[in-house]
Amino acid sequence: MEITHIGGPTVVLNLGGLAFLTDPAFDEPREYHLPGGRVMTKLTGPAVPAADLGPIDVVLLSHDQHKDNLDDAGRELLPTIPTVLSTRDAAERIPGVRGLQYWESVELPRPDGGAITVTAVPALHGPDGAEKLLGAVTGFVLAGDGLPTVYVSGDNASLGLVKEIADRFPSIDIAVLFAGAARTALLDGANLTLTSTDAVEATRLLGARTVVGVHTEGWSHFTEGPDRFAAAFQDAGLSGGLTTLQHGVTANLD
Repeated sequence: MEITHIGGPTVVLNLGGLAFLTDPAFDEPREYHLPGGRVMTKLTGPAVPAADLGPIDVVLLSHDQHKDNLDDAGRELLPTIPTVLSTRDAAERIPGVRGLQYWESVELPRPDGGAITVTAVPALHGPDGAEKLLGAVTGFVLAGDGLPTVYVSGDNASLGLVKEIADRFPSIDIAVLFAGAARTALLDGANLTLTSTDAVEATRLLGARTVVGVHTEGWSHFTEGPDRFAAAFQDAGLSGGLTTLQHGVTANLD
């Protein structure tokens, strides 16, 4: 698999002849003014502009409610992508989105024959009960004959759900973990995504041999950056399986 980190939660995954784009966020740095006087601040722009992406076959959209996962430029991009997979709620709000329930799968034909199976898997964007305030979120597992099995966590903060996913998919090869310990006053500073320490435990639960951390930078509400993520894996003796991505630079993963 090839992976290119655009910034934040946005990566391009090339797997089995298909190009997948996660959580499109392509706006330049700016402030987003939200209901209740809250402000989200984007600190860095995309390493690759949307216009320079090349053909994208599938968008894996963990959720559409928040600007750091689907911003204005990302939303404009969606109608140009043949397949957009997300939550059932997102499908009700955005024309053309295919909504999946947890554990529901879709088969995507590969150019060279065969298929990639994409399964929507549970995610919880914060502590228990967070869904009532922040809405539904999903992760994804990608699998196909002769290909690594890939877990894309989406904005999940629950290790319990990671355990459920590991039980269903005992052979995760590559884990793309959204981390950064995002926090907001809306939930009294509770973690809305995995902490770096949580990401280490998620890796152990999944048994993943290769891990990529994303969504740890680029926004003011993230409290743990890439350095903290790497240090946690170093402290746990798992740095050998960690791939640290440079923005805009394509890496090859097994």
